[in-house]
Amino acid sequence: MMLADSTDLRILRDMVSHSRRTAVAIASRLRLSRNTVQVRLGRLEEGGAFLPFARQVAPAALGYPLTAFMAVQVEQPALEAIAVAFAAIPEIVEAHGTTGTADLLVRVVGVDAEDLFRIHGAMLACPGVMRIDTSISMHEVIEHRVLPLIDQRLGRGQD
Repeated sequence: MMLADSTDLRILRDMVSHSRRTAVAIASRLRLSRNTVQVRLGRLEEGGAFLPFARQVAPAALGYPLTAFMAVQVEQPALEAIAVAFAAIPEIVEAHGTTGTADLLVRVVGVDAEDLFRIHGAMLACPGVMRIDTSISMHEVIEHRVLPLIDQRLGRGQD
């Protein structure tokens, strides 16, 4: 979805910067009517601009301090079944289909290296999984963010 204008971007910027702010508060801060903000947020939501609204919980707070990224090569005909099997593994918190030598890039959390070995084995046991290359995250350098993208769009003066 392409954003319609700078007003949408300003609303999103305020919402991202102050995630608990209400539509009324956003309207007041941006000097827009409450109705304008609500209509635009509704249009953005219908257009798929928002990811699911859920509180982000740190896996470490649940006892999973280890994060790894696994590049998975699969037999293409088995891709759909592998996705279903991977979805049944709770420690797989995210997966993306990719181009290049890996078919999937999977983010996994674990208790420790031994737990990661167990998860790796469960993934390899799925029919059609050919190879997994694992990289353990030592430290998150840049957290997930979208504010710089909004600022960039606003800086270009796109309307």
